[in-house]
Amino acid sequence: MSILVVDVGTSSVRASVVRPDASVAAVERAEVAARSSAPGVVELDPVAIASAVLATSRALLRRCGEVTAVAVAAQRASTILWDRRSGSPVGPGIGWQDLRTAGRCLSLQGAGFRLAPNQSATKLALLLDTYDPTRIRDLCFGTVDSWVTWTLSAGSLHVTDATNAAVTGLVLTDGSAWNPAVLEALHIPESVLPTIVDSTGVTGEATALPGAPVIAGIVGDQQGSLVGQGCLEPGDAKATFGTGGMLDCSTGLVRPAFPVKGDAGTFPIVAWRDAGAVHWGIEAIMLSAGACIDWLCDRLGLVASASETDALAASARDSAGVTFVPALGGMGTPVWDFGARGTLLGLSASTSRAELVRAVLEGIAHRGADLVEAAEKDSGHSIERLRVDGGMSDNASFVQALADASRCSIELAPVVEATTLGAAFLAGRAVGTWSSLAEAASSTRPRAVVEPRRRLDRGRWLEARSRAEATVPAMTAITF
Repeated sequence: MSILVVDVGTSSVRASVVRPDASVAAVERAEVAARSSAPGVVELDPVAIASAVLATSRALLRRCGEVTAVAVAAQRASTILWDRRSGSPVGPGIGWQDLRTAGRCLSLQGAGFRLAPNQSATKLALLLDTYDPTRIRDLCFGTVDSWVTWTLSAGSLHVTDATNAAVTGLVLTDGSAWNPAVLEALHIPESVLPTIVDSTGVTGEATALPGAPVIAGIVGDQQGSLVGQGCLEPGDAKATFGTGGMLDCSTGLVRPAFPVKGDAGTFPIVAWRDAGAVHWGIEAIMLSAGACIDWLCDRLGLVASASETDALAASARDSAGVTFVPALGGMGTPVWDFGARGTLLGLSASTSRAELVRAVLEGIAHRGADLVEAAEKDSGHSIERLRVDGGMSDNASFVQALADASRCSIELAPVVEATTLGAAFLAGRAVGTWSSLAEAASSTRPRAVVEPRRRLDRGRWLEARSRAEATVPAMTAITF
């Protein structure tokens, strides 16, 4: 009754086998990093993604034997267009971080459409305008989950699940169907769109894999993490800190009251869909988290690798008055300012490398506290316990700073990538590995719990945040 989980993230493809006791038996990984040829440009190689999906999955099945079902989890809103007959991609994929369509989003505001450049809608329009301006070709659009499912099914399935569809900007606010008004405004033919299916349920067979196991779960990466960390009841919240940072909070079977964005800057999400019933949540986003660590390593050369930042930050008693605002590509919740930019304040001739690194980790933690506060305001629930996963959850200095800034008890997920568990739970629920998501989640425990130790100066940091806003006024003008 084991589940094969294929998870396509921003920088890699991971294939994992999850056993009925919720343990991860084995993992195969391949790098598929996005490319950036200019500021604001982020592109994917769909062929490389498909090759990595098949190579890692087949290698894992050779190691571990047959599985009962396959689950697909993926980065959301990244956009791929391909030819229906040949299965070949049409141009590069466009990553969710790509900002080239910001101007189009701004122009659409005047027509009453509140779309963000990190959604799929205007990315798809850009690809169509470039490669099929007359809209006569027989093409397929998909977010990454659609492309992976197409690949695993050898081209027999063109689907997406409700969690992925809901963050494209192309669906009705209740998540039930594609929005004809948006399609018309962007000249998107409905024929290119995938069928929206449940997050848990048998969709078809992975005929490209040995034994053709059924594909029984599809989910966006953040919603997968929400399920994987057992955040199933209203008020349960988790945060994932990878390239960016996302906090998700379950709100139950009733859709949040705000149509697009709450007063505190969160937005409604489909947490999962089961037998047509939508389970809702809200999401708060920071656009730069681990990306700031990459900046320290790759651009500034202050540290050789991300793993070194923990010990280096711990070697400094504090940040010595240095404050960092992690807004390298704009700022999400609560202010939603695409024109904000990263800011360093309080530098002096005596600032050390360790203090600077500590300030960066604390700045990311303060943004995490921003997300907690926003989710509490928009959900009406008090978040005293925050479940955390993602690559940065292995950084003890950051996790302690997050506890200190948010005043939450931080529970670290049993695995770094809780998305893997959530996707497995959804597929396993469909094929009988577990009778319910609650039963699946009950078999996991946090690998550690971190409590607040001291108070970080939120007032000083919030003042720094305000100074980072509207650095690029033209980008600041974009709202959704």
